[in-house]
Amino acid sequence: MMAMTQLQSGDRAKIVDLSRVSELVRRRLLDMGVTEGVEVCLKCTMPLGGPFMIESCGQCLGIRRSEAMRIQVERV
Repeated sequence: MMAMTQLQSGDRAKIVDLSRVSELVRRRLLDMGVTEGVEVCLKCTMPLGGPFMIESCGQCLGIRRSEAMRIQVERV
């Protein structure tokens, strides 16, 4: 397992653990279909400490770097 921040652009990964993410962010991710076991693709990282752009279920999402550090993934 590793943090989402360790992925490179274009990497695919399966979300393993969301327990360290705040309840509000976890609820919002769940509303968009991003849960444990879902495969995501890191599209890009924004410069200067900006958000991570991931694709999941055909939609692109932006996640703060601080939240992405708390999401544990497993490279696929």
